[in-house]
Amino acid sequence: MAKKLFIAATGQNIGKTTASLSLVHLAREKYKRVGFIKPLGPKVINYRGVPVDKDAALICQVFGMEEDLPYMSPVVLHSDSTRKVLNGLLDPQDLKEKMLKAFEVLEKRCDFLIIEGSGHPGVGSVVGLSNAQIARLVGAKVLMVTGGGVGNVVDSVHMNKALFEKEGVEIKAILANKLLPEKRESTLNYLKTAFAGEPFKVLGGFNYQPVLANPTLSRISKILDIDIAGNKKESKRIIHHVQIGAPSTQRVTELLKIDTLLIVTSSRDELLVTLSNMYQLPGYREKIVGLLIPGVQNISPITQQIIDRSKIPYLRSNRHTTAQFYQMISEDVYKLQADDTEKIDMIKHLADLRFDFDELDALFS
Repeated sequence: MAKKLFIAATGQNIGKTTASLSLVHLAREKYKRVGFIKPLGPKVINYRGVPVDKDAALICQVFGMEEDLPYMSPVVLHSDSTRKVLNGLLDPQDLKEKMLKAFEVLEKRCDFLIIEGSGHPGVGSVVGLSNAQIARLVGAKVLMVTGGGVGNVVDSVHMNKALFEKEGVEIKAILANKLLPEKRESTLNYLKTAFAGEPFKVLGGFNYQPVLANPTLSRISKILDIDIAGNKKESKRIIHHVQIGAPSTQRVTELLKIDTLLIVTSSRDELLVTLSNMYQLPGYREKIVGLLIPGVQNISPITQQIIDRSKIPYLRSNRHTTAQFYQMISEDVYKLQADDTEKIDMIKHLADLRFDFDELDALFS
């Protein structure tokens, strides 16, 4: 029988998937057979011909778990699944049985099984598979991932733990994540004081790392649905700043920061030429990730020639304005991709530094 650890979170985009990846990594250093399952998948993709949740596909790719893939995402919700359940066209009992069969297989195969919940603890209630209901059905105890504040963390933990208590599920620990480095110790001390009367432990997760939250050039290419031209080898560079090339050419170059993506309209020939030439200089290469070039006006032939010769990565669109580009990038919530090898290696390294897996292992034994 496998040891089971259920990773829940007080909300979306708190770092649940990063925690899952970290714990799979750490568990594999101690246990021979480590498994992963996301019982309910609301974000479906087709991976190796199998409809699975994106997070299950990510873990499968990163850790080479292809043999377990058919069981890693047993229940996926499509856009019409909720209506089908409410209209009596989809039986929640069938979904439960499918999920439990996948668990049965993985429990036999694994020594340690990491279970990732979906969204906040209530997600899936409409089909009888909320985080709390799943944890009860499979007999798992919970690690709840929270944000890095104090008051909002205390409030959200109390609100969300009520669902688990209703189902008779034990929360063994909360993991405060995305902690501000300068406030890490004081935040954890306040949380331990606030939860002094609770049966669960308060643990510290990752410090807030902008590098993990920021997109790569490849990610920008995907969300804009535009191919990268120029030096495609730079597609995995992480973008820390997005700058609109509206001021004078001199002012734009003065404002450049490390790892900047610049949005420069197609009519700004002088600026496009200057940035292309600067990209070829080692001192500026580290500042310029690439260009987004919107605008209905064609780039002049000589400017286009200079851009192409410089090999500066760029994305060109005559369908978008500068404002649309900026809005689309700003509204995107970055999700870790399997090919983000730099970020994944960093997560593994940080997990080795920040997580006490032996302590977690003992808590969930």
